[in-house]
Amino acid sequence: MKKVLVLEDESSIRSFIVINLRRAGYEVVEAESGEEALDRLKDNPDTKVALLDIMLPGIDGFEVCRRIRATNTKIGIIMLTARSQEMDKVTGLMTGADDYVTKPFSPAELTARVDALFRRAGGGADEQSGEIRQEPFLLNTRNRTLEKNGERIKLTQVEYSIMKMFMENPGKALSREEILDMVWGRDYFGELKIVDVNIRRLRLKIEDNVTNPTYITTVWGYGYKWGF
Repeated sequence: MKKVLVLEDESSIRSFIVINLRRAGYEVVEAESGEEALDRLKDNPDTKVALLDIMLPGIDGFEVCRRIRATNTKIGIIMLTARSQEMDKVTGLMTGADDYVTKPFSPAELTARVDALFRRAGGGADEQSGEIRQEPFLLNTRNRTLEKNGERIKLTQVEYSIMKMFMENPGKALSREEILDMVWGRDYFGELKIVDVNIRRLRLKIEDNVTNPTYITTVWGYGYKWGF
């Protein structure tokens, strides 16, 4: 079974999410507090996607996300928020989330987001088994890992997908729309902002100087280019 964690303290919303995910073929692990969610993940290490509500009693969804990411880069994380402020979305993504959904959301939107992340996080073997080497980087597409100057850089599945896309298109200016299609899929419901925030997060990991990036460069008014 495809296993998903749902962390939501409001039982009516949690039941709505659980029912729809089960209809879509997922096994659901439920939690109503951040502490419980972390315990449930320890008991269910094969969980591939986590839906985390932000507003919670005790530790909030941002902190749960940080703690998960400290030990697990492979799981897909979607933040659930009732607030539409841009800052919440950005904060959630910068703490390590892959995506966000703003309440209220439709069952179709939620399952599409989970499906997209599950394909990436659950993902099986890469279709191109081998390596892409562009000094100082080495991307191993069999193990889905990245090294810089021989040192492993921990990437989320979305960050890995972005790196693979860039390294397969060196020197090519890619629009935000193209990046969204290639990394998140053509059926993605979300906003272009998710591209910018994930690239900002990736730059923090790979650039020598984040304020003057040399690997992922901005093409103003258009998108980004892998600077080789």
